Amino acid sequence: MKSSPRTQDWPNFLRVMNPFITANTAAASPGLVPEIQLYLATEITPLWRSCEKFLQRENIPPPFWALAWPGGQALSRYILDHPETVRGKRVLDFASGSGLVALACKKAGAVAVTANDVDPMAIVATSLNATLNGQELNVLHDNLIGRALPEVDVITAGDFCYEWPMAGYAMEWLRRLVGEGKTVLFADPGRPHAPLGGFIELFRIAVPTTRDVEDSETKSTGVFRLLADE
Repeated sequence: MKSSPRTQDWPNFLRVMNPFITANTAAASPGLVPEIQLYLATEITPLWRSCEKFLQRENIPPPFWALAWPGGQALSRYILDHPETVRGKRVLDFASGSGLVALACKKAGAVAVTANDVDPMAIVATSLNATLNGQELNVLHDNLIGRALPEVDVITAGDFCYEWPMAGYAMEWLRRLVGEGKTVLFADPGRPHAPLGGFIELFRIAVPTTRDVEDSETKSTGVFRLLADE
C-alpha cells in the first residue's frame, strides 16, 4: 500500500496548515485515553468560526479532526486494554480523523499502522499528533472504499456511521473485507446509520462528551467486531 497525500502542492499545504492547526488547538489528552495527546479544539464554536471562511476558501471540510469523538475514544481504550488485538499486525485506521485510534494501535504494538482519511486536514493533524506522541504512522489521503487491502490484517473504524450513503458503502466494503479474512473493529455511539446486526459487541463504555457537538453529556458507545455477509 502506498502511503502518501494526494493534495496538489503538498509542501506548501503543510507550510500553511501546520501552523493553522497548532494555533487553533491545544495539546490535550482525550478523557478516556490519557496515554495519548492530540491537538484538540478547546472551545469548539470559536474554532469552527475561525475555520469557516478559511476552509471554505481552501475547499476543505469542517475540522472534525479537532475532536476526539466517542467512537474513537472507546475503540482506542479497547485496543490499549487488549493489545493482543493488533500486536504484531498491519493495521489500517479508516476515516482516521485525528489519528487517535491509529496511535492507540501503534502504542499497542502493531507492526505498521496506516491512518487513512479523505480530508487532507485530517492527514496533517494526524501527522502532527504522531509527532506529538513520538510515534511513526503512515498516512494515506485517499478514498479506499471498494478496494482490496492485501497488505492489511486489521481495519479499525471509529465513529463513521453518521452520514448516508457513505456509511452504507463503507459497511458493505468492510463486510467484504471480513469475508476475505480481515479483522474489522468499529465503534459507534448510536449514530443513525450504524448497522443493526451482523457484528459481535466486544466492549461498551459511557464516553464523556459535550453538548456543543452531541445531544448529551455522555454517549454509550460500543466496540464491535464486524461479521461478513452470510
